[in-house]
Amino acid sequence: MDDLMRENEELKKRVAEMTAEAANNESILKRTQARELTLLRADSLAQLLRAMVDGLRESYALDAVSVVLLDPQHEVRHLLLAGGDRPDEFKQIFFVDSLIGLAPQLAVLHKPWLGPFVGADHHLLFPDTTNLKSAALVPLPRKDRATGALCFGSRDPSRFTRHHGTEFLAHLGAVAAVCIENAVNRARLLRAGITDFLTGWHNRRYLQQRLKEELARAQRRAGSIACLMIDIDRFKSINDGYGHLAGDNALKEIAHRVESQIRSMDTAARFGGDELAILLPEAGAAEAAHLAERIREVIAAMPFSLTAQIDRSLTVSVGVAAVAPGRHETDLKAVADRLLADADAALYRAKALGRNRVQVGTG
Repeated sequence: MDDLMRENEELKKRVAEMTAEAANNESILKRTQARELTLLRADSLAQLLRAMVDGLRESYALDAVSVVLLDPQHEVRHLLLAGGDRPDEFKQIFFVDSLIGLAPQLAVLHKPWLGPFVGADHHLLFPDTTNLKSAALVPLPRKDRATGALCFGSRDPSRFTRHHGTEFLAHLGAVAAVCIENAVNRARLLRAGITDFLTGWHNRRYLQQRLKEELARAQRRAGSIACLMIDIDRFKSINDGYGHLAGDNALKEIAHRVESQIRSMDTAARFGGDELAILLPEAGAAEAAHLAERIREVIAAMPFSLTAQIDRSLTVSVGVAAVAPGRHETDLKAVADRLLADADAALYRAKALGRNRVQVGTG
């Protein structure tokens, strides 16, 4: 009888444990579903990244959350910049060229890894949090490979162990990966076709299309049209010395300062690399040169914040050209090409004469 009573008590205890575990799993499932909906509803890439860090940390009462994103071409960082957000403001998002290096598990992460926090292995994933005891590394899978990882840290050594199930976490990682891909695609579409995603300006294709339209209008009205070619002096040294993200910050700020000087009727475009172009309808060479000098001065007036710690003064060289298409001109594409070539030639004369100057074309 005593044995039966002990067995009965053990069964009751086991049932209670299983009931508690089921209730806990149901609670985890509900929180996971709610958080997945939040990720799916994110309106922008920046909002999604914040939801992945702050939202998941709050939802799961974690001590640390970070996200590793594979971004070898800097596209995600560029898209954030184009949307008005600085990548370095996302302290818990690590944009990396390779998953090798931050933690040994990331190199072969095909399913969630749960286990003890090891300082030598995991400190780079959670640089601002101390006394972590356990961690979970969840892959972000796309097309049979990991494109990053969700990284969870806890001061509770029993929070993440090798004995825990990983189905919920694996599902969360898959949903997060899809959300990132969708957010990146949306950001691309917003700036595709006629828009440069970094500066938010039009691209070269749009400029050339608009140039033909403005030349036709100038021809009908017996007017003129001018073009500025702007090049950032010694821009390569910024990328080489401080990194491409610093160069991106400089280029975006230069675009902002140029925008403050031009008219609403003017067309600004990123012509290629660090070369910018401004189309000035109803303007001649003298008026365009005056604007070019204002732009040169506003660029040189104040240092640029390349990173949170580094400021640097920059200058630009500007080439100016203008054309008044006559009634006899039948090939406006040739006129457009000539205008751009004259402005570009003037730009290179400005650079050859010492940079930080405006040069008017002779064409």
